[in-house]
Amino acid sequence: MTSIDSERTITVTVNGVPREATVPVRRLLSDALRHDLGLTGTHVGCEHGVCGACTVVVDGAPVRSCLMLAVQVDGAEVRTVEGLAREDHQGGQVLHPVQEAFRECHALQCGFCTPGFLMTIAAGLEGRDNSAELTEEEVDDMVGGNLCRCTGYANIKKAVHHAAAAMKDGA
Repeated sequence: MTSIDSERTITVTVNGVPREATVPVRRLLSDALRHDLGLTGTHVGCEHGVCGACTVVVDGAPVRSCLMLAVQVDGAEVRTVEGLAREDHQGGQVLHPVQEAFRECHALQCGFCTPGFLMTIAAGLEGRDNSAELTEEEVDDMVGGNLCRCTGYANIKKAVHHAAAAMKDGA
């Protein structure tokens, strides 16, 4: 008879900070982030990977954290919504261009879906050539996998364009 581990200690860099946690082997990444690491910005909606609210960035790619086990990110770099803003070196933070665009363009209402949108759009914009013109097809691809019941998407798409322009200008 073989022994099956029910828990495993993982080491993961979250928002630039090395973290360690002992988690049940079947713990979802979303639950590990929220319950084991205390990062509650990642929201859990459908728990089936459909809504996108739980999206985080793992090793540069957006993933649904409700579909990934925490043990799968052992040794990986994870970025959550808490890691989007950067330090201003005066004790505060400067919003990421996507966060600023959401604020400027009124791209959120209840806010439940917002962390997933922010992470998906940030990864999409950071992963493209900022000198190239952003197409409507690209915008649709960036927002199409996330569900929002409040906004109608018009201001979210406007925010993507606004953030892309800011990133092009080096914000």
